[in-house]
Amino acid sequence: MSGYLNIDDYISKQPLEIQPLLMKIRETIRKAAPNAVEKISYQMPTFWQKENLVHFAVFKKHIGFYPGGEATGVFAKQLEEYQYSKGAIQFPFNKEIDYPLTYEITCWRVNQVEKKVIQ
Repeated sequence: MSGYLNIDDYISKQPLEIQPLLMKIRETIRKAAPNAVEKISYQMPTFWQKENLVHFAVFKKHIGFYPGGEATGVFAKQLEEYQYSKGAIQFPFNKEIDYPLTYEITCWRVNQVEKKVIQ
């Protein structure tokens, strides 16, 4: 599916049982990045603040969370129980999503972007 109008549209087109998880991820990111703009980028919900901060998206067996390449290296120890690669984290549907970690990673990304602006 393509052509999502906004994050509300994206969430509304996902399976009903997944929608509450997506709304909670969105809420968690919003708390960590209150100044970020919501948009759709690469057909995924995206939070933008001077650059793309994070994306998330639904897949068959997981929700993908995309904080960028450096973040997975910085948070590698905390991500050990999840499948992850450079820039991508998979939150499988058969495990509880670590919302505090999602918050922490998003805060880290905001801080990273703001440091770039100062330098």
